[in-house]
Amino acid sequence: MLITMNDSATEKEIKRVTKLIEEMGGNVHHISDGQEVSMGITGNESTLQAAEISQMPGVKNVNNIGKPYKLGSREMKAKNTIVKVGNVEIGGKALVMIAGSCAVETVEGTNEGGRLLKMLGANLLRGGAFKPRTSPYSFQGLGKRGLEILADARELIGMPVVSEAMDTDNFDLVEEYVDLIQIGARNMQNYSLLKRAGKSSKPILLKRGISATINEFLLAAEYIMAGGNYNVILCERGIRTFNDYTRYTLDISSVPELKLLSHLPVLVDPSHASGRRDMIIPLSKAAIAAGADGIMVEVHPFPDKALSDGYQSITFEHFTELMKELRTIAKAVGRSL
Repeated sequence: MLITMNDSATEKEIKRVTKLIEEMGGNVHHISDGQEVSMGITGNESTLQAAEISQMPGVKNVNNIGKPYKLGSREMKAKNTIVKVGNVEIGGKALVMIAGSCAVETVEGTNEGGRLLKMLGANLLRGGAFKPRTSPYSFQGLGKRGLEILADARELIGMPVVSEAMDTDNFDLVEEYVDLIQIGARNMQNYSLLKRAGKSSKPILLKRGISATINEFLLAAEYIMAGGNYNVILCERGIRTFNDYTRYTLDISSVPELKLLSHLPVLVDPSHASGRRDMIIPLSKAAIAAGADGIMVEVHPFPDKALSDGYQSITFEHFTELMKELRTIAKAVGRSL
């Protein structure tokens, strides 16, 4: 349910409406969408009496939201949400580039790589400290030490950092060190983790699960928003199909679909989608042309020696070429990079 207040509504009237809804068992979410005062209402719809709410002083309109995901839908908020991470805005006209190695490996590699990526145009530095790996014998990340390296790099380079929280046990630790918390594809429907993310003051980068529908993806984001954290960024990273040529299949159609259904920013990760460094540039170009708000890509100075996912990481030379190609696409679609 979406309640729009009159422009002349007083603070007292807004508080009275809020109190009534809470007495009915609803949860009130204040929606910022232009100058109008709007409230998104979630909870058991059977206990929410729309007719009674509409008669309250100061109420302009009461509309039911048809989508199962309420807070993330365009029906709830027509304007695009812009999520601010440090001094970087995600979801506006300017495209955003998140780049870095799959896993944090060394102090020198993180600092030197971060400096070069910033110089080449990257906006945020990524790096995994906790790594969910298919094999228990693969490199699992440096843990807390990796987060410390990332945080030191942020202070040294002046660029916000991104890393993944794998579970509720390490969420507090990740939250302490990074600017943008990633929830990976394997955890898209880890509801305990999503609820914890909903209580965080940090923005959340939510990746689509490998077999998740768009509806399931948006409902996962809804868990976070329902908890009170509205700074959610969606990331398409490929889904599992019959294709065996690439690691996954990048669902390009999900980008315009998500932009149509939701006001949340949408990024694309071509590294995990393809699992092939030779596919990164063409897939990134397609993503921006389709309407994505930015790209998340893995970059390593020596991919063949990387401790994690080197086969899908590009070099700094390739990243330079990627930025050049994307600037052309960005200009063609009315964006900047």
